[in-house]
Amino acid sequence: MLSPQTVRELLKPFDVQLSGTDLDKIQRYLDLLLRWNRKINLTSIRTPEECLTRHFGESFLLARLFPLDGRLLDIGSGAGFPGLALKLISPNLEVVLLEPVAKKRAFLKEAARICGLDPVRVVGERLEDFCRHGDSRSFDIITARAVGGLEKLVPLAAGLLRPAGRLCLWVGRQQVKKIAHENSGFQWMEPLAIPGSNERVILVGRIAEGRG
Repeated sequence: MLSPQTVRELLKPFDVQLSGTDLDKIQRYLDLLLRWNRKINLTSIRTPEECLTRHFGESFLLARLFPLDGRLLDIGSGAGFPGLALKLISPNLEVVLLEPVAKKRAFLKEAARICGLDPVRVVGERLEDFCRHGDSRSFDIITARAVGGLEKLVPLAAGLLRPAGRLCLWVGRQQVKKIAHENSGFQWMEPLAIPGSNERVILVGRIAEGRG
């Protein structure tokens, strides 16, 4: 297990303030992720150091852009990044993790349990199905990282956002212009560069006035 000091140093480029309790939860989450990853494919990243920077750090970076509170929906949550990781540093968030794969849902529930993260709801549906039965206009933040099909995802997510809500996408820099062009109903912020990467950014949009 990495020491708390090593964890803090590795996450320093992502500009996140971490308490001793936060560090303990990160270590528990990371240890569980690496153990489960030997049996089921949660991530292609195998080393604890790279898991910290690529998964935890890139998730935590969102907190640099705006306060994290209210209800958050994480689409295609996988191993919990960014949704469950953001709950770890923002305990007041009410988090819904959308993950259709049963083995990954089992991991998410166990990670939330051992880290004492509540309320966290894990839903075994695809976004299209989730949109059909409610929760419209009820989320303050919607996140999607390493998820395909953005041409369908963005319009569906728009129907789930509250009027002042934000859609947050972890994407390649080369995708930004296409996303903005195809989704002019959003006001898009300047992309936030991810430390250590020339290609990946966080793109945040809000529904343009008069469109919601």
